[in-house]
Amino acid sequence: MSILVGKDTRVLIQGLGKTGQFHTDKAIAYGTQMVGAVHPSRNGAVAHFEGETDHSGVPGRDDTYSADLPVFATVKQAVAETGANASVVYVPPPFAADAIMEAAAAGLDLVVAITEGVPVADMIKAKRYLADKPTRLIGPNCPGVITPGECKIGIMPGYIHERGRIGVISRSGTLTYEAVYQLTLNGLGQTTAVGIGGDPVNGTSFVDMLRMFEDDPETEGVIMIGEIGGTAEEEAAEFVASEMTKPVAGFIAGTTAPAGKRMGHAGAIVSGGKGTAAAKIEAMRAAGVVMAETPTDMGEAMARALD
Repeated sequence: MSILVGKDTRVLIQGLGKTGQFHTDKAIAYGTQMVGAVHPSRNGAVAHFEGETDHSGVPGRDDTYSADLPVFATVKQAVAETGANASVVYVPPPFAADAIMEAAAAGLDLVVAITEGVPVADMIKAKRYLADKPTRLIGPNCPGVITPGECKIGIMPGYIHERGRIGVISRSGTLTYEAVYQLTLNGLGQTTAVGIGGDPVNGTSFVDMLRMFEDDPETEGVIMIGEIGGTAEEEAAEFVASEMTKPVAGFIAGTTAPAGKRMGHAGAIVSGGKGTAAAKIEAMRAAGVVMAETPTDMGEAMARALD
């Protein structure tokens, strides 16, 4: 099993600019079922993609691919025509929240918003809109979701992933890749890797993901990668202590960040004495999370947690 995405996930792309086209090409090469695109001014067009697959030499998979994606004016129209159940958002920041809400209105199960720089006020509006909808939002400002060998939504490099037994949750895109590659090298692999994004207002939390991995029978352990700012990691630590039966490893980025300075993500800022790396590390250790001291220790920390 896996969480969020798998072989049956049928994905629409919202936003067909250079970034969207580039990563859609990579998703198709990986084997993701990309079934259509949405662009209000290109209704009726066809977006063509071709190249080499990410699975050359794997039995049952061709070395090259060619795909034509129909372009629709609205998500509702695209869902009706393609049977899509997920979308990935590459829409520019001023319009990204509207794209998220349009996807939810069309009844999609999952929306993965890659866009960085979405105004906080827009995301507050979008999150309120999603409150009574069944749609699960991942992001914004995230690298996406991948179930190795089955489905890749977003900007994660597919080749570093390997099917395995560890769930990965991260606020940081770059550290997601580092943790995944270490798990691949030490033979643990991943069930699903999820980048939840580093913005102060996002669709899915550490706790949401921990609960899903706890319920997934294939996942034997979880590594969560946090950073300074906010209280998400402390809330996750409370959940780990009270609800998790599976081993959890962790890492917190930003131990040397000065107070009041934003580090990378919009949500990564220590303010009013809250959101420090030290407080997060202390809370996680108290909950029984095996902590990595540096980014290069994340895979080893997960191995220790499993012992």
